[in-house]
Amino acid sequence: MSKSALVIVDVQNDYFPGGAWELDGQVEAAQNVKRLLEDSRSKKTPIIHIQHVVEAGNAPFFNAGTEGVKIHDDVLPQDGEPLVTKQFANSFLETNLKELLDEQGIEHLVVVGSMSHNCIDATVRAAVDLGYTATIIGDACATLDMEHNGETIPAKYVHGAFMASLAFAYGKVVSTDEYLAA
Repeated sequence: MSKSALVIVDVQNDYFPGGAWELDGQVEAAQNVKRLLEDSRSKKTPIIHIQHVVEAGNAPFFNAGTEGVKIHDDVLPQDGEPLVTKQFANSFLETNLKELLDEQGIEHLVVVGSMSHNCIDATVRAAVDLGYTATIIGDACATLDMEHNGETIPAKYVHGAFMASLAFAYGKVVSTDEYLAA
């Protein structure tokens, strides 16, 4: 079996109720991330935290120096758990993520976090393009309603479409319970 790492993408305060860019189901997804994080820590599975930071300070969320950019208290990194700061949806773009994974001999990523349609999608696709395999924990990811051609697409359909797309060619999509039971 290949060596795995838990990659936690953008579980940051701005995505929670009261934040600048609240996601549908973020609280529930974060509770599943917390369960996965506790499991990984107990098994000494490598964990890498990803934090999106907008340095220019002109974005609708994740602006540097704000409360919203901080990693949520439920999933804070502990000593020895790397924190990768990124400025793009793809967690590999202009970061040291690949180097951190390769230094540890990681071949498989277990990806959780937000947003399903943006940073999760971009990170998983980039990971597979770089030669890693991936498992996406669907109920440990969250997104929001989107609009296309004047029609609102509910978050559950946005999330479902992206999970189905990733499962089609980029990785295995499972629930937290399925993953923890395996």
